[in-house]
Amino acid sequence: MKKYLETYHSKKSKKINAPDIKSKSNFINQVFKAIKVNVMSTIRNKVQLIGNAGNNPEVKNLENGKKVASFSMATNEFYKNSNGEKVQNTQWHTIVAWEKTAEIIEKFVTTGKEVAIEGKLSTRSYETNQGEKRFVTEVIANEILLLGTTNSSESDS
Repeated sequence: MKKYLETYHSKKSKKINAPDIKSKSNFINQVFKAIKVNVMSTIRNKVQLIGNAGNNPEVKNLENGKKVASFSMATNEFYKNSNGEKVQNTQWHTIVAWEKTAEIIEKFVTTGKEVAIEGKLSTRSYETNQGEKRFVTEVIANEILLLGTTNSSESDS
């Protein structure tokens, strides 16, 4: 590499060995490709939400011994419309958690509790009794962070 730089920066010689440049360029491209693949694979199908629980979690203990918790979560976005008025846009999400995360949700999450969720999107389908095919998109939570307080605990103090 040092010899390459000396050849490149030399005032006496402007001739550069083309195969060396090509191999170094390929090497650099491979390194950046590896970095890009590594970074992109870690953020694929990743969801992070901060919002409030819309209901108390529904917790089920399955026959195989696993625990699953689900609840609705509201996220709010605020912006000003063309008239300068503040507008609140609320989105509702279905959160599903398994095992240890479900246990934490069961113990600490109640209606109104502010939480941060990290997980992935999952879409499944089912058929109704009338034969209609329905699709459901859920956030499968793998991490939860308890934030703030619930409305009920604020009124107790």
